[in-house]
Amino acid sequence: MGRSRRSRSEPVDGLLLLNKPAGLTSNQALQRVKQLLNARKAGHTGSLDPAATGMLPLCFGEATKVCAFLLDADKTYRVTAKLGTSTDTGDATGSVVDSAEVPQMTADEWNKVLQSFRGESLQVPPMYSALKKDGKRLYELARKGETVEREPRPIRIDAIELLEAAGSRLVFRVGCSKGTYIRSLVEDIARAAGTVAHTARLHRETVADFRADEMVELTAIEETAAHGPLPLRERLMPADRALTGLPEVCLDGASAERFRGGQPVPADERERKGLARVYGEEQDFLGVGELCGDGRVAPRRVFGRPAGDP
Repeated sequence: MGRSRRSRSEPVDGLLLLNKPAGLTSNQALQRVKQLLNARKAGHTGSLDPAATGMLPLCFGEATKVCAFLLDADKTYRVTAKLGTSTDTGDATGSVVDSAEVPQMTADEWNKVLQSFRGESLQVPPMYSALKKDGKRLYELARKGETVEREPRPIRIDAIELLEAAGSRLVFRVGCSKGTYIRSLVEDIARAAGTVAHTARLHRETVADFRADEMVELTAIEETAAHGPLPLRERLMPADRALTGLPEVCLDGASAERFRGGQPVPADERERKGLARVYGEEQDFLGVGELCGDGRVAPRRVFGRPAGDP
C-alpha cells in the first residue's frame, strides 16, 4: 500500500508573505503553497475575499503559533470604489441593488469626507461575511435572501488618504484595525457623500510591520518550487519576524530551559508589563512571554526548535 500524502509531508517552519492573486480563496492559496513546500502544518492569518489581492501571511510549522498575533494586527489597504451603484455583496461580484447619481465633488471635498472616518467608531458588518448569527454564517443567510440584525462592532481608522477621484472612480488608501470591513466602509463613505457605492477592487498592502516589498507572487513561488521544495524553503522568514513590534528579552541558558518548560523566570525588565519576544543566549527564539511587572517573564507561547535543529 502506498504512503499517504500526509505521511510524505515534512516539518517545515517559517513565514511567507504571499501576494494573493484574485480568483483564489485564502485557503486555496495556502493549500497550494503548502503542497509546494511539502509542509506538514500550515495556516494563514486574516482571510482575503477571493476577488481581493495582496498580502496574505502564510505560516508553517512552529510559525503557526504566531497566527493569533497577526490576526490582531493593523492592516493597510488600497481601495477602489465604484460610485453610483451598490451591490448585494458590497463588491463587484454581486448583483446591483441600488443606484444613485454620482456627486460632482472636488478632491478637497472628497478628502474632507474621508477624513471624517478617522478615529474609533462602530461599524455594522455586512451580511456577506463569515460572522455567525445563531450558529449560522451570515453569508449563508444572505444567499437565501435573508437579512438579520447585526451588532455594530468597534473599529479604528488610523489613516485614510485620497489617491484618485475621477467620475465614478474613487481610490483611497486606509490603515485600520482588525475587524474593519472595507466593503462596509466604502458604503458608509458613499452614504456620507450622498450616493451609493461598492468595492470594485481591494488590495491589502501591509499587515503589522511587514512591508509591501516583502510579498512574493504565486507565480514566483511556483517557479522556485519547480526545482523542489528546498529552494522554496530558503525563502521562508523566521517566525519571530512577525513579532518585531514586541520588546525583546534575552535569557541565560538555565532560564531559557525553564522558560521552555513553562516556568516564569527572572528578566531584566523590572516594571514593564505586556508581551515580549523571548530569546536564549544564542539568539534562538524561545517564544512569546508576558512581562509580569515584578522582574519576571512568564511563558505565553513557547516555540519548539526549528525543523532540522538538534
